[in-house]
Amino acid sequence: MLRVAVVGSGPAGSSAAETLAKAGIDTYLFERKLDNAKPCGGAIPLCMVSEFELPPEIIDRKVRKMKMISPSNIEVDLGLIKPDEYIGMCRREILDGFMRDRAAKLGAKLINGIVYELEIPKNDRDPYVLHYAEHVEGAAQGEMKTLSVDLVIGADGANSRIAKAIDAGDYNYAIAFQERIRLPEDKMAFYEDLAEMYVGKDVSPDFYAWIFPKYDHVAVGTGTMKVNKSMIKDLQAGIRQRAAHKLEGGQIIKVEAHPIPEHPRPRRVVGRVALVGDAAGTVTKSSGEGIYFAAKSARMCAETIVETSNNGQKVPTEADLKLYLQRWDKRYGMTYLVLDLLQRVFYRSDASREAFVEMCADKDVQKLTFDSYLYKTVVPANPLIQMKITAKTIGSLIRGNALAP
Repeated sequence: MLRVAVVGSGPAGSSAAETLAKAGIDTYLFERKLDNAKPCGGAIPLCMVSEFELPPEIIDRKVRKMKMISPSNIEVDLGLIKPDEYIGMCRREILDGFMRDRAAKLGAKLINGIVYELEIPKNDRDPYVLHYAEHVEGAAQGEMKTLSVDLVIGADGANSRIAKAIDAGDYNYAIAFQERIRLPEDKMAFYEDLAEMYVGKDVSPDFYAWIFPKYDHVAVGTGTMKVNKSMIKDLQAGIRQRAAHKLEGGQIIKVEAHPIPEHPRPRRVVGRVALVGDAAGTVTKSSGEGIYFAAKSARMCAETIVETSNNGQKVPTEADLKLYLQRWDKRYGMTYLVLDLLQRVFYRSDASREAFVEMCADKDVQKLTFDSYLYKTVVPANPLIQMKITAKTIGSLIRGNALAP
């Protein structure tokens, strides 16, 4: 029977482990910290709730109203979400814990330990050997152990040790910084079902800053590219200042920071090792969305393993694993290309950011945006609407003098 090690039990690792375990494949799921709370906006699209069978109790808030706020504090309401639609807001420790526990209940063997080394075999027949320290309750150091497997899935995040072990190559990354702030009741009521996104060089030279409602607090954060990481605290102060009257009286209950990949790694499959989620670099440009694409990439990878192994009866080859990449790139390659282009056009100056927020007021733009985000399917508009959106985009850029660069 095929033996597979999945390193990392976030939405990516747990999705892969669940799919493998359901197929009867011998699956080992590693997690170094079972109470880990990854710094993350925590927004998930509606399609993820149904596709990954997420129960309502893990969703803190159902956001049905969104605001885009320009550098000059012009607010645009994005209001084309239907009554039965919402964007789910989750705390990562709750979401990750549920998905991990479900994978374990379905048969994945959960190991609370840190993988220190992946020993690469000298030929296509020998196993991969993981050297890890398993957590022992009450002990200062874990117990050193080894595990031999046929395949490895690296789902261990932006600082992936599995990626380093297979020389997957480096990628550029951003730094996300977030504060969890508990607000007075009247201030929290304002964010009952509202999420806000702020743009401007004062809050991020590369992306947007956010205020997302959670269970009993709001997540207030920002992000910037690695080259600007020395600015991150000033940028966080920027979003706090922009929203000061809305956050007045709030108490910081947690401060978090984490790297976020900005493009796919040069090599995502090497030998019988595949990378998924942040380890592979599946976060989108412009929107910064990572949770759904992490889980989806891992599920597609695991489904490919189940298929090409004949439900665990034979060991897939590198060519078999690369089938997952071909399917992934065919399905989502254009999405990443378009979002990369949007970031290059609209996030290069405050003038272009003003144009971006102005464009977001258009109802056709809002419909296209929500359809693509909530359901991950873009239904092309008719030619007249497409022409209208293009014209409004160019017009907004011209009025803001944003085309000059």
